[in-house]
Amino acid sequence: MIKSHTILVLGEILVEFVSHTKNCALASIGEYSGPYPSGAPAIFADQAARVGGRAVMVGGLGADGFGRSTLQRLQDDRVDVNQIVMNPELATGVAFVSYFDDGSRDFIYHIAGSAADSFQDADLRPLTGPVVLHVSAASLGSPVIRPRILSALAAVRAAGGKISCDPNARPELMRDQTAREALETVIAHSDILLPSTSDLNYLYPGLSETAALAHLLQGHAGIVALKRGNRGALVIGPDQQFELAPHPVTEIDPTGAGDCFCGTFIGLLTQGFSLFEAGRHANAAGALAVTRRGPMEGNTSLAEIRGLLAVQDAAEPGSF
Repeated sequence: MIKSHTILVLGEILVEFVSHTKNCALASIGEYSGPYPSGAPAIFADQAARVGGRAVMVGGLGADGFGRSTLQRLQDDRVDVNQIVMNPELATGVAFVSYFDDGSRDFIYHIAGSAADSFQDADLRPLTGPVVLHVSAASLGSPVIRPRILSALAAVRAAGGKISCDPNARPELMRDQTAREALETVIAHSDILLPSTSDLNYLYPGLSETAALAHLLQGHAGIVALKRGNRGALVIGPDQQFELAPHPVTEIDPTGAGDCFCGTFIGLLTQGFSLFEAGRHANAAGALAVTRRGPMEGNTSLAEIRGLLAVQDAAEPGSF
């Protein structure tokens, strides 16, 4: 379906600082670590490239220490960074995150007015061959980034390309009706949807998982991969459905695990992996991601993912 497509990603690129103290609600003095390269679209692009996909990142970074180190990380992981704008006038965007015992988290974002939302529109002309545009919907919360994504969506669609979307509905970033409407537009034009269970609750409050998935499958999308966190994943395609069992791992930091799942899934589909194999590897990649502190630190190579799958196969022969 998207074999041999270049993966185009637009959105915020940040650094993130992570609190080591749970339940502090970002209100107490405590130990933090960072700056970790972050931003949902950047985490996705980095992981897609790490598993062998051709990922092009469009975004903005400050010409500062945070920006230079993040750009180097993406370059090292073979992301095409030629359309990342290094802004000498604005600082790199920053986020802070802390966790609670129940797994919920608090974010503070400094994106508006930073280099993260001050990049030029994507120029699709240098991209040769078919393109799949991946949209991390958290980016739609920015009134500056939002129209750029919608413009790119229209251009990719007009050129016969494909759209994948992680609904990634974060209340901290999507506070207005315009963002919600933009998300609905992207979903309506998406060929592949990659929601989490929390996204289903945001999109279809009060509906069961089965009913919410039925709504998604009534639209344009032919593939839906549902991220269930520590309950594994569900992949649905044309006349196919796969339940993927969770991997027992020790969770340290779940931030970015969903983006890692999505990057693996799309990155492998563009290389001709079957829907089942792409989903199976993505499920393992998401599990590995939570075992490391830092949103992009959980990204892994195909060899590491296959290592975890081999452990699962040895423990439970025939399991998914």
